[in-house]
Amino acid sequence: MTAEREDGHGAAVLEMPATRVVGATAQGGLRERARSLCSACRQVFGIPDYERYLAHAAARHPGAPVLTRSDFYVQAIERKYDKGGARCC
Repeated sequence: MTAEREDGHGAAVLEMPATRVVGATAQGGLRERARSLCSACRQVFGIPDYERYLAHAAARHPGAPVLTRSDFYVQAIERKYDKGGARCC
């Protein structure tokens, strides 16, 4: 719900209740916490995190080309399992 009031110069000003703004902010914070929790779980289980890679690439290597999501996962799997050399197990 919005309310109208005059600003002292005869112009109407629309007001929005603060609860809606706070609710929207809290919801955005909840989404960010969920993303952070998912990212932490991926790190614990050794699952590569593409969004984290994109953030790193933007911060540390601006202007450099980035891998597509599928190329990123292919490279992560190769890095994890393609150790090279003789293995007993």
